[in-house]
Amino acid sequence: MVHTKAAESSQDSVSILRQYTACDISDALLRLKVPGAGFLADVDPYSQPEATDATVTIAPASTVLFAPKGVTLENPPKNVPSDTNWSDITEPGTIVILKQPDGQRNAVCGGIMALRMKVRGAKGIVTIGRIRDLEELRSTGLPIWARGRSTVGAGAGSVPWAVQVPLEVDGTIINPGDLVFCDPANGVVVIPQGKVGDVVDLLPKLTAADDRVKEAVASGMSVHEAFKTHRGKL
Repeated sequence: MVHTKAAESSQDSVSILRQYTACDISDALLRLKVPGAGFLADVDPYSQPEATDATVTIAPASTVLFAPKGVTLENPPKNVPSDTNWSDITEPGTIVILKQPDGQRNAVCGGIMALRMKVRGAKGIVTIGRIRDLEELRSTGLPIWARGRSTVGAGAGSVPWAVQVPLEVDGTIINPGDLVFCDPANGVVVIPQGKVGDVVDLLPKLTAADDRVKEAVASGMSVHEAFKTHRGKL
């Protein structure tokens, strides 16, 4: 296997990012003026491998957009072939981000789809919507996040519309290839591809400043003064 410098650099960045929390990542993204600080709101972990309960999962994003049943979206155009299940074209090595239309009560990810995504090499699943078959989902050993549960299958209200397209989630933009940071203790953050290096460079400065702030506050300094003293130069 050929290891390019870009691949090695990406692996180095992931190793560094593992030392931080999702809150640290969002602090850096906020400084970098990334919309929404990369945060995916209101998604909770429903499945997490036991051996990695306190460990983050980091991998590039792949995306699946669902449309309401019977509705034709103009943008993006449909690109899921009618004779192919969307899970059969899962991108290996990615965290799959599924976006369901708002307000639906059915699920868009269940046990069979999760199993197929695992077989295809997915590293995790984040559903901006509902999931079902929790025991089957957990049996995959994948970290799986969602906004809620359902007993109803996807066909009741959702149609897989497009894969590998940008998604907008409450102001946070997710492009295929962006780095997804799933932290079981704190939440899910998406780092734009072009900001990974900036985040890696900024994190040590931000966390060191916060450590100094905490020390100062513990010693009796006001938060206002501690921020001014230790964060003001960043």
